[in-house]
Amino acid sequence: MGVVGTSLDLWSLSPEFVGAFLASGGVEAVRSALHTGALPRLNTAGMRVGAPVARPGKVVCIGLNYRDHAEETGAAIPPRPVVFMKDPGTVVGPYDDVLIPRNSARTDWEVELAVVIGRRARYLDAPEQALGAVAGYAVSNDVSEREFQLDFSPQWDLGKSCETFNPLGPWLVTADEVPDPQALALHLSVNGLTQQDGNTKDMIFDVAYVVWYLSQYMVLEPGDVINTGTPAGVALGLPGNPYLRPGDTVELSIDGLGLQRQTLAQA
Repeated sequence: MGVVGTSLDLWSLSPEFVGAFLASGGVEAVRSALHTGALPRLNTAGMRVGAPVARPGKVVCIGLNYRDHAEETGAAIPPRPVVFMKDPGTVVGPYDDVLIPRNSARTDWEVELAVVIGRRARYLDAPEQALGAVAGYAVSNDVSEREFQLDFSPQWDLGKSCETFNPLGPWLVTADEVPDPQALALHLSVNGLTQQDGNTKDMIFDVAYVVWYLSQYMVLEPGDVINTGTPAGVALGLPGNPYLRPGDTVELSIDGLGLQRQTLAQA
């Protein structure tokens, strides 16, 4: 519903996009204001771009959701979605620096399709209901520290919840502008070298199934973010394991959802 290449000031509707704004019909309010021309243009020169969803209630992640990624890491194809949680405080803007944790030697990248929940989803009856609970989609970098994740604990949280480990954005693209979330190309490069080049059509468990599945075990609230998994091409699965170092740059994009760029720095 946006105007391509134009930034508009939404302050009169809400100072930021949070769950309560989405739950109260915020997307529809923006659409109406856009239609009537009530939103003034915004000069963004010199301004930081923050995450399109401020302070998500939770970040739920799906692991090993692309067959080629499971294969590159030596993992079995999961019979059910692999679910883990990520500290919501990891969410930062799409161009913010990513901090390599202290004592880290294996910081890795993961381009992912993020799903933003727009209405409460609890015990959905079937996957066919699930997309109706989605407010929109965004680009997500599920940054991971593999030693913390895989060697220090039987759970993955230690390697997923370090500060700055979830750049999100640059945009929240509303669900009506993404007619098929299973037809989106994902790309990621490190220092200009392409490392990931996948497509959401290759998900083992598609977006609708994931939202439905999660709703059987937790209540999804407006503003919650779901990272839906990454395709092959992470450092963990590449020859020589070229993990990220200070000064590296990562660029990632999903067709129609925009592009992120981060520089790595030492915490």
